[in-house]
Amino acid sequence: MDGDRRGLLGEEAKLERPMSDTANVAAPKGLLRRLYVWVMENARGRHAWAMLAAWAFMEGAFLPLPPDIVLLPMMLADRRRVFALAVWCTVWSVLGGLVGYAIGALFWQTWGVWLIGLLHVPLSEVEMLRSKYGAHAYLMVVQVLTPVPFTLVSISAGLARVPLAAFVFYAAILRTLRFIVLEGVVVHVFGDRARLILERYTEVVIVAFVVLLAVGFVALHYL
Repeated sequence: MDGDRRGLLGEEAKLERPMSDTANVAAPKGLLRRLYVWVMENARGRHAWAMLAAWAFMEGAFLPLPPDIVLLPMMLADRRRVFALAVWCTVWSVLGGLVGYAIGALFWQTWGVWLIGLLHVPLSEVEMLRSKYGAHAYLMVVQVLTPVPFTLVSISAGLARVPLAAFVFYAAILRTLRFIVLEGVVVHVFGDRARLILERYTEVVIVAFVVLLAVGFVALHYL
């Protein structure tokens, strides 16, 4: 009996080896895919909403990295809260935009010039946006159709002395169109399909997103 038991245990051990090998194969490979998996795993975490708020706020104020990086995985992880997440992101983005507006309006010569230099954005491009927003503040809304960072929109609007009420109004429209109307509706309707595409082509999507962000800076010269 003992011999039979040892034989059975040996057979079970052999069967378990391929399973562990399979788990290793299934583990995400590559830095970009591991980053995606990490974001998706934390999209349901208790700190996810706080992280989204912080990211949206910083993007509006001084960090030209779109909160979509956090927002979209959170939407895909829980489609029931798509529009609540979009509204949450919109509110914090506009609040962050007020900080960016203040940098342009009150602290341009100190923080503003330093920040623009840190981002390697030519001052001539900021001056171009300042001129556009100073003449027609509603052009801020056009940013939703371009990859131009909202950080530059808010700082340039403050530098142009766009009336504060007008800035909040147009910024709210701009962020609503981006997060609620565009991304919220798309994820709500095509959520499962979008997630499948994102998981299958993670690296391509992330690289394309970074390229689009770079194009946004180049587009400043032409928009």
